[in-house]
Amino acid sequence: MSHNVGVVSALRPFLAEQPPLPRIAMWPAYRWLVVGTVCVGAFLGQLDASIAGLVLPTLQQVFAAPIDSVEWVSIAYLLTLAALVVPLGRLADLLGRKMLYSWGFVVFIAGSALCGVAPTLAWLITFRVVQAVGAAMLQANSVAIITAAVPRRALGRAIGVQGAAQAVGLSIGPSVGGLLIDTLGWQWVFFIAVPVGIAGTALARVVLPCTTREAAAEVASEPERFDWLGAALLGPAVSALLLAMTLGNTWGWTSPMLILTVGVAVACMATFWVAERRSASPLIDPGLLRVRAFSLGLFAGLLSYAVLFGALFLMPFFLERILGQSAAQTGLLLTPIPIALGVLAPVAGTLADRIGPAPPTVAGMASAAVALAALALMPDLTLPATVGLLALLGVGLGLFTPPNNAAVMGSAPANRLGVAGGILNMARSLGTSLGVAATGAVLTIRLATRLGAQAARTLDAPPVTLLPAFHETLLFLAALAIVAGLLSTLRAQSE
Repeated sequence: MSHNVGVVSALRPFLAEQPPLPRIAMWPAYRWLVVGTVCVGAFLGQLDASIAGLVLPTLQQVFAAPIDSVEWVSIAYLLTLAALVVPLGRLADLLGRKMLYSWGFVVFIAGSALCGVAPTLAWLITFRVVQAVGAAMLQANSVAIITAAVPRRALGRAIGVQGAAQAVGLSIGPSVGGLLIDTLGWQWVFFIAVPVGIAGTALARVVLPCTTREAAAEVASEPERFDWLGAALLGPAVSALLLAMTLGNTWGWTSPMLILTVGVAVACMATFWVAERRSASPLIDPGLLRVRAFSLGLFAGLLSYAVLFGALFLMPFFLERILGQSAAQTGLLLTPIPIALGVLAPVAGTLADRIGPAPPTVAGMASAAVALAALALMPDLTLPATVGLLALLGVGLGLFTPPNNAAVMGSAPANRLGVAGGILNMARSLGTSLGVAATGAVLTIRLATRLGAQAARTLDAPPVTLLPAFHETLLFLAALAIVAGLLSTLRAQSE
């Protein structure tokens, strides 16, 4: 057996899984307890993500640091998460998903507590990396655990319930974060994760089923190894690409720094694929990506996240600069998106289980496209109409996301569920950054056609100039939604 197999085998005693409590495992609705346990991690991850962005202005004052330094509190977290989610998913396939998921809570709790006591900005950024390692362990395994525990006929509903938990965390994060900052201090933005994480750890230990036996049987029949070279190449490739998309508007899309970063991403990714084709146990099995239902659903999901976070990036420009809303009012007016998404997610998942994923995914992206196009084309748009269209956007995304994720995971083989879940979450990270970067770039380009050299000062653009550029950018997002819907149609034809 190779050295890599020996390393994996040596780690297994530290990740030994304990079976769930017998009384819990024998309960008729046991599989839904598993889903509920995974929802704790899903809620915690989105709660932290939505709060972390809110605390950046406070951190700038506390540490007397420039905003481009404080931004690394979020950037370091995102880069680490995106780089590790696929390797950790594959490691879970080999070692067992339950214990890696449980340890994810422990690492996340430790990182959160350390963030709360960080004495300097540099230490805070370092501890955010630790926190991101735990988040990657959770995200890489969550949807895989659900897929393995729930029968295929109920998978859409189960993933819809998880989506609802994520939406709840995303929607209440800003209000909870603002209350914590104002009453207890910025440290509690991170401390709040500790009790939730402890509850998640306890539930994971007594509820989740063992997966070590499945992984061990796979290793015994076919001695697979962890692809350390693939992990060493994929991480920098994804991180560099994510960094380029995140900071492209700041650096400039023709800047030497951006060109260098993209060059590193391309070189690492090209080398990664060459190495994967030659590896006996690749990190990402090329055969998995040749499954059309998997790859098309994955790309459609990436575009859907680009639509969602592109809209969340763009709408404050309209609400604040055009309609004259305050920042607090704008945050409240945007909540219909996650609320509608959370309400529709379980419904859409159940619907997909009954009639298949194609109708709700196509209808969802069509609804999102209609909402975005109406925001762009309706004359004299009122505030109530705007809120209604934002709710329709959330409805569309709620209809799309659980059925699409269920179709992607349902097309992956059982011994690749961890890495499939990791790829799905990596696509979400890339789609999120792509949406913000592309939306910012389109808005800047459309303003440049009207302001010329003054386009660099987009915040100073008068409303009469900003409004048509805003409309054109919304139409760009609507076009992305249409493409995602077309990909869903092609995916359905390949099933």
